[in-house]
Amino acid sequence: MTLIDSLQNGDRLALTRLLTQVENDSAAGRAGLAEIFRHTGRGHLIGITGAPGTGKSSLVNQLALHYRKQGKRVAIIAVDPSSPFTGGAVLGDRVRMRDLAGDAGVFIRSMAARGSLGGLAQTTAAFAQVFDAAGFEIVMIETVGAGQNEVDIARLAHTTVVVEAPGLGDDIQAIKAGILEIADVLVVNKADRPGVENTEKALKSMLELGHPMRHIFQHHGRAMQVESPRDDSSALWIPPIRRTVALEGRGVSELVESIAAHAAHLHVSGEWATREQARLERETEALLARALMSHFQQDVAEAQIESVMGDVYKKNISPWEAVQELMRLHSQKEQA
Repeated sequence: MTLIDSLQNGDRLALTRLLTQVENDSAAGRAGLAEIFRHTGRGHLIGITGAPGTGKSSLVNQLALHYRKQGKRVAIIAVDPSSPFTGGAVLGDRVRMRDLAGDAGVFIRSMAARGSLGGLAQTTAAFAQVFDAAGFEIVMIETVGAGQNEVDIARLAHTTVVVEAPGLGDDIQAIKAGILEIADVLVVNKADRPGVENTEKALKSMLELGHPMRHIFQHHGRAMQVESPRDDSSALWIPPIRRTVALEGRGVSELVESIAAHAAHLHVSGEWATREQARLERETEALLARALMSHFQQDVAEAQIESVMGDVYKKNISPWEAVQELMRLHSQKEQA
């Protein structure tokens, strides 16, 4: 039986083994990714991001339960903060999602952020491909809520859900974090708390200001709003705002409907294919950069690199000049 057959037949041992090989960046892991790649492209990748304390994990738990009732297989990638001692995930994957334990149609995998930008480990995209090829219709990626670099999630997911909550010391945490603009769906979780109306109103105001079809300008000291000409043949997606109380499951059905509506919009508009192409291009570029760097380090001795960097530290040469010198050393090695 081939690897892809084992994955699609629900062999959890084969799935776990491949995920571990991929995370360790082993030769077996890279070979496995190459084998399964042609079977990817069917799963819906959903990013769940937002400021800490907004209840993302509880919301992911409820979404998974709802999708399971629809008969869909669900994979969850929980990107946790890294342990400063072991580099592993601090939080266990099943500690926060006990309701899903024992369900063969759900697979939860924690992974350490390992200091990567956007709170996403470099192997997150590869994990998503593995789950996609294994036949999971829904792949949810919950990020650490680390701040502005959370925008990286938008480059991986088809649908990005930004979670807010009232009472966190600011009407809109996402504005400060720089992630409001990446939202495909906005969620005000913990909607039973005081201040939910103010949070929702502030989000609506920011959406109106950021709407690409509208322009605000000053005319004799007064703010004027005008509508830009648009092509009615291409509908524009405006992120809906949904209220939820994840601990009670309230509002989850409406949120699932909005996520499905966004997926339908991507398919109808052709943006699904566009996002897939852009994601694969970035992934290829990242892998190429890593391969070139590895090749460079094999050709140029560590002592030579340290010597050049020593000149940079002493301000004898600029970083740009250092790159030119390192490239010269690399060329010498190749020509030798």
